[in-house]
Amino acid sequence: MSKIRKLLSTLYHALFNFVLHSFKSINRRIRSKLPVWRMREETAEHVHSSIKVFKWLILPASLFYAFLMFFFFKVNVLDSMLWGLAVFFYSNFLPDLPSIYRRKAADSGVESLPWYKRYVILLFAPLLVWILFSGIRLNWRTTETYHNFKSLTVYSVFLFVVGFFAFIRFPIQTGNLIEVLIFPLYGIAGYLTHLKVDKIW
Repeated sequence: MSKIRKLLSTLYHALFNFVLHSFKSINRRIRSKLPVWRMREETAEHVHSSIKVFKWLILPASLFYAFLMFFFFKVNVLDSMLWGLAVFFYSNFLPDLPSIYRRKAADSGVESLPWYKRYVILLFAPLLVWILFSGIRLNWRTTETYHNFKSLTVYSVFLFVVGFFAFIRFPIQTGNLIEVLIFPLYGIAGYLTHLKVDKIW
């Protein structure tokens, strides 16, 4: 048990430091006035919550899922499970990533983005962060905060499409179909965890 606690503690500190460093770098780049203490506080809240959900729900469910898939369908789902775990942690912080393109609702003279551009900002947030650090400026600004169930639904559909192309094998069999359907659930769990911490539900 002590080894598991040590492992979770190591995971907590590694995730906390990575997320805090990432958001500090992004905020410096966009010249945000958000104080470091507030970033540290919010990062701690979300990391603590994600580790708690991982420990009590995601990890046991993942091991159970991998065992059942192998036992009943003779399907090795280790690759999709590991990718799913990565997506779970990523989704815990995704709703905050598009803040680099956020504008206040009261801002005037700024044309509203078409719906597809608003969701490109969410779905391809890491690419847009990379573009930001590459020195390329996109004049995209949106009042969308992505802290809602509509954005979660769009993200879930996106993950299903990604999971389908990444893990589908022809001819499609029951075990493989379950693998594809399970993959988006990791992202949904992570996104819901973020919304819970922010008291959206």
